Amino acid sequence: MMSSCDLASKECEPCKGGIAPMTPEEIDLMMPRLQGWTLSDDKTSLRRRFAFKGFLKAVEMANLAAWLGNKQGHHPDIAFGWGYCEVTFTTHEAGGLTENDFICAARLDALVA
Repeated sequence: MMSSCDLASKECEPCKGGIAPMTPEEIDLMMPRLQGWTLSDDKTSLRRRFAFKGFLKAVEMANLAAWLGNKQGHHPDIAFGWGYCEVTFTTHEAGGLTENDFICAARLDALVA
């Protein structure tokens, strides 16, 4: 089984039309590779909430997640405010999760480790 370090060393593949989302079984095999991420009830997105003291660190985290998404060509949804930044990955083109979402989550974790 691939570890989170292995995932973090991979690059996202460009999304092409007609890509299928991962099956619930595939998702269940991938989730243990991530720490601190939660799966949406419908298994279509990954979310992690980062907590901070104050606003500036939350803004910096949002900028880091945006930079990573731009670098990987796989852009997260980001919400932030005083004391928090919440990052959500999903593959809109597939209508659910793909390996790209897990790669980006692992890469973000590696950046903040």
